Amino acid sequence: MTRIPHWLAQHIAALRVVLVLTLLTGLAYPLAMVAAAHVPGLDGRSEVTGADGRPAGSSLIGQSFTDAKGNPLKQYFQSRPSNAGTGYDAAASGAGNQGPESVVDALDKPSLLTLVCGRSKAVGDLEGVDGSRPYCTDDGVGAVLGVFHEGGTSGRVTKVVSLDQACPAQPFLATYKGVRVSCAKPGADYSHAVTVPVRGDAPANPVVPADAVTASGSGLDPQISPAYAKLQAPRVAHERGASLADVRGLIAKYTTGRALGVFGEPGVNVVELNIALDRKYPTTATTASSPKQGA
Repeated sequence: MTRIPHWLAQHIAALRVVLVLTLLTGLAYPLAMVAAAHVPGLDGRSEVTGADGRPAGSSLIGQSFTDAKGNPLKQYFQSRPSNAGTGYDAAASGAGNQGPESVVDALDKPSLLTLVCGRSKAVGDLEGVDGSRPYCTDDGVGAVLGVFHEGGTSGRVTKVVSLDQACPAQPFLATYKGVRVSCAKPGADYSHAVTVPVRGDAPANPVVPADAVTASGSGLDPQISPAYAKLQAPRVAHERGASLADVRGLIAKYTTGRALGVFGEPGVNVVELNIALDRKYPTTATTASSPKQGA
């Protein structure tokens, strides 16, 4: 019996592998994906219809419910911040790429801390609650000092600057270790100062939830936390002339739980919730103002 040469056996084995992988990845897998795409709920159909019967976006992509100047429309629940383009731009999905060490403002870009502080203050003012957060000043910027020492990084303190409070702002602290705190002069070099964030007396658990002041990784998420929705409910109920109980009932209707019961956190779909409000509790302001909607 003639044996197949070793080199030929190897080639035949390789051809078999190529054939099997071609069938699996080139035929079976694509067909399985096409079949899955036609399963109800997985078919990618996420279009939502507004109260006027016209297309109003997607249930999978958030929107900014603001006026032409970027001010919140008080009759709507507000979405979380977005770094996707000018906000919820599906063609420019992305994050801010700023981490926890981003605490000092640059000339052309505020730090992450200042963004969080400013947003928290704005939400607090809008909802009539305490918008203070640790390491934030009362005027909504980072409570961060630039401390100059006689010996560089140690020794006697010679100068202190409130780095995120540009002149002529009044520094959040009058003195630090016996030295008067001054405001930051735009364009001045404070790179040799020791950065000292100051916690302040804000509560450890702020009233304004974290998702109200930070953007999602994609910048497109249409959900907010139930806590943020609950915070906004009294304002929306007042603007809509609805009872707080009814508005909270709508929040519960458009709240989804954790995926498979364990992954992620519960979320409230703001797009669907606001459309439901327009249908059930239309207002003059609703018809007179158009939300700034992301694509």
